Amino acid sequence: MEIILKKDVQNVGFKDDVVSVKAGYGRNFLIPQGFAHMATPSAKKVLAENLKQKAHKEAKVVNDAKTLAETLKAIEIKIAAKAGGEKLFGSITNIDIAEALEKAGQTIDRKFITSGIVKRTGKYTANVRLHRDVIVELPYEIIAEKA
Repeated sequence: MEIILKKDVQNVGFKDDVVSVKAGYGRNFLIPQGFAHMATPSAKKVLAENLKQKAHKEAKVVNDAKTLAETLKAIEIKIAAKAGGEKLFGSITNIDIAEALEKAGQTIDRKFITSGIVKRTGKYTANVRLHRDVIVELPYEIIAEKA
């Protein structure tokens, strides 16, 4: 029995896959639970058209993310923090990096920045996830604040 999955099903397939399963499993579990529907010829055509449109939209989103990645690579980030020698009084987190990017003119949500907690001055890199396929390494520097 061929079915089209509406959701990811473990050990069967991912959303929008056309898979073959045993008739009882499809009729008695997957279809009534809303995990799948029958793979009729018309349903396959609709699925193909939806996937084509989704791929076109996805390509545009990926291109936008890549252009944003290039602009982020060009930005120099220097974060001033109170320090005693090399050790910081406090720490620098992804929130501080997001604020520094905002001052530079790029608004990135802090959830998409992974840097770890930094407690010393120096040069570091943070990963910024702009898209599932586009991750940028963003170099930044922590400097001691002039008193």
